[in-house]
Amino acid sequence: MKKSLITSAVLIALCVSATSAAAERCAIAWSHYTGWEPAGYIQDTGIAQKWGEKYGVDLEFTLIGDYIESVNQYTAGAFDGVTVTNMDGLTIPSVGGVDTTVLVIGDFSNGNDGILINGEAGVGVQDLKGKDVKLVELSVSHYLLTRALEREGLSERDLTVINTSDADLGSLISTSDPGDAFVTWNPILQTGRGVAGIQIVFDSSEIPGEIVDTIMVRTELDENCKKAVTGAWYEAMSDMASNSNEAVEFMAELAGGTLDEFVAQLKTTRMFYDAADAADFSRSAALKQTMEYVRQFSFRNGLFGEGAASPDFIGIEFPDGEVLGSERNVKLRFDDTYMQMAAGDEL
Repeated sequence: MKKSLITSAVLIALCVSATSAAAERCAIAWSHYTGWEPAGYIQDTGIAQKWGEKYGVDLEFTLIGDYIESVNQYTAGAFDGVTVTNMDGLTIPSVGGVDTTVLVIGDFSNGNDGILINGEAGVGVQDLKGKDVKLVELSVSHYLLTRALEREGLSERDLTVINTSDADLGSLISTSDPGDAFVTWNPILQTGRGVAGIQIVFDSSEIPGEIVDTIMVRTELDENCKKAVTGAWYEAMSDMASNSNEAVEFMAELAGGTLDEFVAQLKTTRMFYDAADAADFSRSAALKQTMEYVRQFSFRNGLFGEGAASPDFIGIEFPDGEVLGSERNVKLRFDDTYMQMAAGDEL
């Protein structure tokens, strides 16, 4: 009898192993950012395994230390999805020919990105005129600067952009002289707030909903992978939104800071804890307007490549079927299908 039980156990183990080996790959790359720490929580707490098993896929969220490198690896085919902003999803994989779908809208920056000037209280965006402004060129920081200047009747011609690595910005801000100007994001922005003389003259809360953080996947990706990713994400959102601090504490530790620091950053991040809210946002007129700003900015700065004669070079499709740009070259798609399923408890 004992021998029979052992044999049965071995057979079951072999079957489980074979099933796991045959599971469809569902590989998502993520990088550190307040709104993307839930990806690490999903992986490390077993949520990924749970949802992968439910849909018969090998769901794994892999941390990549460098944000742009994670997007590049997704574009090259090393991953099936990636945590990425709306702008970078357009200008890197989509422009690179990868038909990409926005599967989950996780949050938008609501103060996580900002413009800093070392100066006296009362300085403002207008005081950037004639200055060197240090930022990561052609990033969302560059986009934020452009939008701030537009609101003051200024343009990039009124100042000089100095391309600066995000790895250097923190130290440059902390040792800055009066008149120095920067654009950056959290946690560098938060650290900069404590530097003597530093004033934050504009932040993303003044253009809410324009710097959007998402999970994007290959459009042709297996439906089961899309369901698993979405289900796992909203389980993490439910954990964060509950009264327990356990999930948030876990993410704060993942981010490498204190709980207070992480909570402060969450306050300037408009998280979509509710899938229905995220789906509504994906269908909003405001998102269409944002993507119009983004594609115009991207074209003006050469992010569509030399072959692009106009912003219409590439198409961006929304849930209602409307397309900005080329209907024959749609490469970025906002799809509310799986967020709606999560909202209806259908996953």
